[in-house]
Amino acid sequence: MKNQMIRSLTFQDGNAENAMNFYVELFDNSKIITIKRWEKSAPTEEGKIMQATFELNGNLFMCSDSPAIHDWNFTPAVSNYIECENDEEIEKLYSKLSENGKIMMELHNYGFSKKFAFIQDQFGVSWQLNLN
Repeated sequence: MKNQMIRSLTFQDGNAENAMNFYVELFDNSKIITIKRWEKSAPTEEGKIMQATFELNGNLFMCSDSPAIHDWNFTPAVSNYIECENDEEIEKLYSKLSENGKIMMELHNYGFSKKFAFIQDQFGVSWQLNLN
């Protein structure tokens, strides 16, 4: 594993493409790199994402529409942490990521930074937003 980058991989219940497009549109300097789709003979719906790689502001992520039924889902114990540069950025991310999601900690000054929020977005992925 010499010099290998560690990437986050999320399994979506048929929403991988929607999630990926949402994130790529939301974050600056982001793009879809590769998409491999399930074929007709696959154990899931044809055309769903087998594996996709995308970049969010220089960070690589992967997603998949897994055909397996899992006994687990996302957990807020593991989240994406974003150090925001200004009020405009943190408020934009807070607004977009919390839409149809779950706010675990409102955007507020909790004493350890100027503004902080903890959100689970509409796709189940957790985000911590911070402004120092």
